[in-house]
Amino acid sequence: MRKIIHVDMDCFYAAVEMRAHPEWRDIPMAVGGKPERRGVITTCNYPARKFGIHSAMSSHQALQRCPHLLLVPGNMASYKAVSVQLREIFHRYTDLVEPLSLDEAYLDVSDSPWFAGSATRIAEHIRATIDQELQLTASAGVAPNKFLAKIASDENKPDGLFVLPPSKVADFVHQLPLTKIPGVGAKTAEKLNSLGLTHCHQLAGFGEAELVRRFGKFGALLWQRGQGIDEREVQPHRIRKSVGVETTLIEDIQRPEQGLSVLAELWPELVTRLNNRAIKSLCLKLKFADFTQTTLSRRTHLLDAALAEQLCVEVWQRAQGRNVRLVGISVELDHEPQDTSDVERQQLSFDW
Repeated sequence: MRKIIHVDMDCFYAAVEMRAHPEWRDIPMAVGGKPERRGVITTCNYPARKFGIHSAMSSHQALQRCPHLLLVPGNMASYKAVSVQLREIFHRYTDLVEPLSLDEAYLDVSDSPWFAGSATRIAEHIRATIDQELQLTASAGVAPNKFLAKIASDENKPDGLFVLPPSKVADFVHQLPLTKIPGVGAKTAEKLNSLGLTHCHQLAGFGEAELVRRFGKFGALLWQRGQGIDEREVQPHRIRKSVGVETTLIEDIQRPEQGLSVLAELWPELVTRLNNRAIKSLCLKLKFADFTQTTLSRRTHLLDAALAEQLCVEVWQRAQGRNVRLVGISVELDHEPQDTSDVERQQLSFDW
């Protein structure tokens, strides 16, 4: 049983522009091309959506619906830079990240040790981190597969979370309109309607064979999605260079033995996230009460707890009396084949 999170930023391009120009937040604004150049709307903020403006609408039509619409050309370099920051946040929770565009991605957190493996809490924390670090909002859906997670992320937009555990999938899919299935556009929906099919629960009575006869291969897909079935795996699009875990402490600590205790709590999470992959270095990180931070690393091909403890004691000397508010441990991955037989893998229990 997979645990998939689909994260979708809220009016991403417009949100980045409003972050730079707070005075635009409460007025209708959109990112798009000039109407005299047959421009189209890329995205718009929620005040603009009240006028019926949406992405892919022509800029000319948008201005007809809202003459006082603020239309800005946008800055793709800025959006890409924020997208990089987003992906860095995603990769803190799992290596299995599949970007769909600059502003959305699937995350497979089935084996994530974060929050004892609770996909709901992971999604909540991701959204809170995006808000805190980027001053942007994201919506998320949590479900057993990609198809349902993507639909779920749209249920409580904007700035919302919708969780669909396995026990509720059947009821959710039963009432789901067929137009929610990717690939069911206006023409396909019209054809389905002519057959008396408007919702997923009606497909069971119609039969898979008949769907295939009328819609070909897409009929088989319709049947699967109508049952809430999607076996596609999350496909990462980049090579992960490091894996780490860290914790911001509820109360600052002072003594190195306290740091060793925190390290002992983090270690099983690091082992699980590493998942038997080869490494080439181990690194300890401390952040002090004044928010400065320091790291200390050693080259090694073994995930050695004794070495981690040694690094912790050594790096603690840099505190020089300062309290420590964060402790982290990470490894640099080695993509060359190595003998990892000495790496112990631990599984943590998890729930929704």
